[in-house]
Parts: sequence; structure tokens; C-alpha cells
Amino acid sequence: MLILLFLIGLVGNIIGTLAGGGGLITLPTMLLIGMPVHSAIGANKVASAISALSNFYSALRHKEVTFAEARPIAILCFSGGLLGGLIASLLSSKTLTILALGLLIFAFVLSFLGKTNFGEKVVLELKHRTRALLIGVGIYDGMFGPGSGTLLLYIYASSGLSYMKAVVLGRVGIFATCFGAAITYILTGQILWMETLSLMAGAIIGAQIGLLLSRKVSNKLASQLLRIITIILIAQLAYDLFVLS
Repeated sequence: MLILLFLIGLVGNIIGTLAGGGGLITLPTMLLIGMPVHSAIGANKVASAISALSNFYSALRHKEVTFAEARPIAILCFSGGLLGGLIASLLSSKTLTILALGLLIFAFVLSFLGKTNFGEKVVLELKHRTRALLIGVGIYDGMFGPGSGTLLLYIYASSGLSYMKAVVLGRVGIFATCFGAAITYILTGQILWMETLSLMAGAIIGAQIGLLLSRKVSNKLASQLLRIITIILIAQLAYDLFVLS
């Protein structure tokens, strides 16, 4: 089981780093092999936070990002994540699934209208709209989660960022939103540590492989990959909403 969790973390984080949606692989598979739901979610949050932090450290070493530009994004996403965790109990899982579907479909349509294509910018302008969207994704991730990494990439693409910079800043956001949730799961004793550490080891390696691959991906190919992951996310959420409910 521990080896399987390592492989789950590896594959999930390669995909998650490149285009988001890694939770589509990790979470359902952990539930399938018998992990309790809260322990599976907790393990996923811990592994995602640490693997995203490893991506940030690697990008920092390669001078692809600075603390100055990462700090406000981390604060905005972390604040949103905390708020999302607080209001999660007020909304049903069905409502959250509908919300996720709507957001992903909207982002998918915009991508074909040329509103969310990656550009060449390497500096993110934190306008009021961008700040609000980052907090919104943080809230969503704190409440529910699937597709939050993909939504972050759409936000950065709409600002004209290059794909590589979008990936790095996306991982900063994922670290911030998952960090708060991970603390909650640790403090409430939901973490199965051997299973979580196995998942985390695979996640760290997968995240580094994903980051290396992202340096070789063109903006055009990245946009196509993002659309493919978005379609899979939409299909998975629609299945959960209309078939399993």
C-alpha cells in the first residue's frame, strides 16, 4: 500500500504541476484502496503543500521567482483558504460541486475566446480583479478543492503571464491554500502518518519532474494541456453530481 501511495503521489503531482487537477488521481485512488475520507483529504493537503513548497524552493534557486512577488499571492490564497474552511460547513457538497462546474466551464469557454491564453509576461500585475480572484480560489480550495490549481493557471493566463511563470506562481498559491487546511487536519488527528509520508515522498519527486517538464513546454502546448485537464475535471465533477448523488 505504501508503494502504491508513493506512485499515486508521483503521477498526480506531475500532472498537477503541469496543469492542475492532480487531485483527480490522488484522492479517488486513496479512497479506493480503503483510506478513511478525512485521512485521505488530509494526506492530500499535506502532500500538496510540501510538494508545492519544494517547487517554490526550486524556482527560487533558479531565480524564476522572488519572495517579493510570491508573498502577496501566498497571503491572498492563504486568507481565502482559511475563510473557505470556515464557511465550508454552511454549504452542501452538491452546491460546491455545482460551483466548481460553473467556474471550470466558464474558464474553458474563455480559453477559446482568447481571454485566457498564456502570454510572455514574467511579472504579475496584482490588480484588484486579480486579488479578488486569488482570494476566491483560496476560498474554493478551502471549501472543496478539485480544480483549484487549474483555476489559478487560468487567472495567470488571463493576465498574460508566460506558462512557466504561471506554473511557479500557481504552486505558490497551492502551497498557501493547502497549508492552512493541512494544519487543521494535523491538529484534529486525522493524519495517518506512514501513508501520508509515502504519498508526500512521491508528490515531491512528481512535482519536481513536473516543474522540469514545464520549462520545456511552449505556451501553445500549455494552453492545449490546460484545456484537456479542464475537460477531464468537468467530466469527473459532472459524474459526481449527476450519477453518484
